[in-house]
Amino acid sequence: MSHSELPNLDEQAFAKPSLEGLLPAHRTVHAPRILLLYGSVRERSYSRLQTEEAARLLRRMGAETRIFDPHGLPLPDGAPDEHPKVMELRELAQWAEGMVWTSPERHGAMSGILKAQIDWIPLSVGAVRPTQGKTLALMQVSGGSQSFNAVNQMRVLGRWMRMLTIPNQSSVAKAFAEFDEAGRMKPSSYYDRVVDVMEELVKFTLLTRDCADYLVDRYSERRESAEALSKRVNQRSI
Repeated sequence: MSHSELPNLDEQAFAKPSLEGLLPAHRTVHAPRILLLYGSVRERSYSRLQTEEAARLLRRMGAETRIFDPHGLPLPDGAPDEHPKVMELRELAQWAEGMVWTSPERHGAMSGILKAQIDWIPLSVGAVRPTQGKTLALMQVSGGSQSFNAVNQMRVLGRWMRMLTIPNQSSVAKAFAEFDEAGRMKPSSYYDRVVDVMEELVKFTLLTRDCADYLVDRYSERRESAEALSKRVNQRSI
């Protein structure tokens, strides 16, 4: 196709997608690093119990896991960025190659506790976006009938954080009946779905972590960078 057929296209910023970009020469060999967040601080928190169950499965699948404890995390903008819990969360977000977000459904929505954790993760640190290109799995627990309100909300947030949110997801209805006294999830179709979701998360993380930067590299941002560079050069020549 000749350039005249695409007069609005910036040829300097344009890059034809290539298979080579998706198949890096060097593959990461360490265990996939997965950060898990949950959305309740109750003593018997079902979102925490499901998160712990997911972490066990991830470790069995060969992943390295970290679970962030939201106790003591201040409200967004309610403390300086140097607050110890904020710094801990942000360091874990940068460490992770993938995440799991698990929220109870409250008033037909995700919990404020989980939203606060997401709000504390910055969209950018300098020129680095801590979540861009990282994989994400979503789960929710409900006190009543099965619902998908929380996971649907979190899916919107995952897209906003530029994460690669996997297609599968988990929603556990009547969570109080799905865990035993020891806090372990009982055998059920709900448990099987959690296994499915974690398996898919590990697969997507292994598939994309070495080419994540390439997957989220965007024409519009390359073009903006090119324009900024041109302005700097022109200013120096004045």
